[in-house]
Amino acid sequence: MSQNIKPLIAALTGKSAARPPFWLMRQAGRYLPEYRELRKKAENFLDFCYRPELSVEATLQPIRRYGMDAAIVFSDILVIPHALGMAVTFETGHGPVLDAIGDLDGVKRLWPEPAADRLDPVYETLAQVRSALDDSTALIGFAGAPWTIASYMVEGGSSRDFAKVKRWALGDPDGFATLIEALVEAISGHLIAQADAGADAVQIFDTWASALPAAAFRRWCVAPVGEIVRRVKAKRPDVPVIGFPRGAGISYRDYASATRVDGLGLDSTVPTAWARDQLQGEATLQGNLDPQILVVGGDTMRREIDRILGDLGAGAFIFNLGHGVVPETPPENVALLTSLLRGA
Repeated sequence: MSQNIKPLIAALTGKSAARPPFWLMRQAGRYLPEYRELRKKAENFLDFCYRPELSVEATLQPIRRYGMDAAIVFSDILVIPHALGMAVTFETGHGPVLDAIGDLDGVKRLWPEPAADRLDPVYETLAQVRSALDDSTALIGFAGAPWTIASYMVEGGSSRDFAKVKRWALGDPDGFATLIEALVEAISGHLIAQADAGADAVQIFDTWASALPAAAFRRWCVAPVGEIVRRVKAKRPDVPVIGFPRGAGISYRDYASATRVDGLGLDSTVPTAWARDQLQGEATLQGNLDPQILVVGGDTMRREIDRILGDLGAGAFIFNLGHGVVPETPPENVALLTSLLRGA
């Protein structure tokens, strides 16, 4: 292996390591006091995402504290519907709120392509972060998957049962396909632009993949992500793609083989021994410590880290969480996790 290859990228190209690289989903966020202070400088959450002087700092804060093997750009998956012309706001205590669409007419009201002036600050953030990182630290760009973003657009925000989006997808699949196709186009372009701005790898978050039955999962999760991977690889073949179909269960296997992602993010429910036997030959695995175990810390966390490394560490593997860092996480527990993974 070249001395210059970043550990995260080496793992994503199938290399195993005595010390697997690590980063954490939502590693920049409300658990850090310096983040909370920085957040006060923004008018709202989208303003935070679109101001490089703030988003660069948020991206770099956990790297300065803990020295993860990768930084992930501070942004949000909902910049895509916002850039397509939807009204998107974030309400304290409620989460994202969008002007919901529910039919083909709603899709036609979207702009035909993302507004560059809305997404350009994301690319500027990536460029500035790339110049600030050392040669061993990878930079990750990201986007939401079409199904997950469509869920927010149709439900008007988060949902418990996804009734509206499922009724549209299952009841009018041709109409719903128009929305998914528009999102495939927008997301592919966004990921390619992030690679052009300095991202070494990109991750596709399908947070709500578990909402669909098997056949619909293949159509609305697997097939669109596979097309995005194809388009990204056609333009940037050296940029690895990580897929994270949260809650996919046994369908992780079909997802990995059909989408041809380089990395496969495992949620915390996936048994690591099963993942080793069934998935590690298909893609580099990433995961999957329960975020609440990071909150608990101590010997409980030590045992779980040892178990995960024992099951997955011999193959191509990236240590991460099974979902994002939660705000209640003590920063000292992240410091302990870092020292355990570094072998200190």
